[in-house]
Amino acid sequence: MPKITPVILCGGSGTRLWPLSRSGFPKQFLSLTGNESLFQQATLRLDCLKIPDSKLTPPLIVCNEEHRFLAMEQLREINLDAYHILLEPTPRNTAPALTIAALQALQDNEDPILIVTPADQVIQDQNIFEQAIDHAVQAAASGAIAILGISPDRPETGYGYIKSLHSSSDEEHLHSVECFVEKPNAVLAQQYLDEGGYFWNAGIFVLKASTWLNALQHFRPDIHKQTQHAWNNKTVDAVFIRPDKNEFNAVPSESIDYSVMEHCPGSPFAIQMIPLRAGWSDLGSWDAVWDILEKDESGNALSGDVLATNSHNTLVQATSRLVSLVGVKDLIVIETPDAILIADKKCSQDVKSIVSKLNEQKREELALHRKVHRPWGWYDCIDEGGRFKVKRIMVKPKASLSLQMHHHRAEHWIVVKGSAEVTNGDKKILLSENESTYIPIGQTHRLVNPGMIPLELIEVQSGSYLGEDDIIRITDDYNRH
Repeated sequence: MPKITPVILCGGSGTRLWPLSRSGFPKQFLSLTGNESLFQQATLRLDCLKIPDSKLTPPLIVCNEEHRFLAMEQLREINLDAYHILLEPTPRNTAPALTIAALQALQDNEDPILIVTPADQVIQDQNIFEQAIDHAVQAAASGAIAILGISPDRPETGYGYIKSLHSSSDEEHLHSVECFVEKPNAVLAQQYLDEGGYFWNAGIFVLKASTWLNALQHFRPDIHKQTQHAWNNKTVDAVFIRPDKNEFNAVPSESIDYSVMEHCPGSPFAIQMIPLRAGWSDLGSWDAVWDILEKDESGNALSGDVLATNSHNTLVQATSRLVSLVGVKDLIVIETPDAILIADKKCSQDVKSIVSKLNEQKREELALHRKVHRPWGWYDCIDEGGRFKVKRIMVKPKASLSLQMHHHRAEHWIVVKGSAEVTNGDKKILLSENESTYIPIGQTHRLVNPGMIPLELIEVQSGSYLGEDDIIRITDDYNRH
């Protein structure tokens, strides 16, 4: 009975979905098509797989160090408690990410079949997906590399393509791969569609852990060797596994496709493609999000507090206030508390140019939302001026902030819901609703929610400097520095 290990690649920043997607809260953690985030959907999609005569093992999640608590919290929300999170100290693209997953999968002296999938895709038909994975697992069990290809329904220029040969068995199930093709221009994309035999590359691979490592060593021994060095010096912290930071930073940054897959046709490493017709989308732009959402009779996909009149084929995501439309069409309107995007739908790929400008200007809106998630809960900066800042803070039941102090600011805390256990210097007090306390500049302090319901409070900061880097953590439950 072969072991099957899901590998969920949870990197990426989703810059084309700004302002909902930010580097500190990227698109895979957003709920765009239902109640679950894309990451949660990907995890559940693999967790409920039923592959005959096989054993499904807990998933391996590969994500950036910065997103580890986001990933862990979202796994808790879907009641998944068996997993490992492999942390990239810095993004090095998907080839090193898959390599550390393969090395972890081989830890128990077994050679499981890996189902490798990005965390930020939508697949609407689980049954068809499962059938395709079943065929891919059979191919992988014999030593082949299996890749899922999406049957194209339009001349798409935003995807790489797979050119298939005549199938090696059943035409609907298994195709030999002739070559991989880079993202084409519009003329070539239409030509591929007319000719047939071309498929979009979904970035979903099925192969044995040893097959990946052998192929990587064959085609890119530099990536294999350096990633192995980083892995040999890994550290383990509960569910978190960290390759050595300095060694990992020296790994060449390369994708799975460029490093291995594009070299496989005609090589000793057989690669097979299984067509997938299951309502797939990588949600790579806002017009792709509009494509898959339910629409009203005017073709509008509206979410949040939205009023529309005489408006057509428009996407609106309103998160914090009323958005009104009058006499518009083919627009993208994304509203968040601190940024609004308005774009022509046909130009939605160009959102990345706005992200580039934000990066050049070093603006906070590139990285974080106004509401910032932390492992203990969240805070929302609702107002600020020259020497003050006002935050709403929510602390999860039984959670605790770090024992800390600030050099440049004092803080006033007012409890509005729940109860707070406050360490204030050498004193420890319990605050209930409508009670408050004052933390002077330089005073050691800590906030704990001892209750069973979320703690909510208002924090008023005052002082000469109010930046988040004025936090000296003395002890911390989450091993943050």
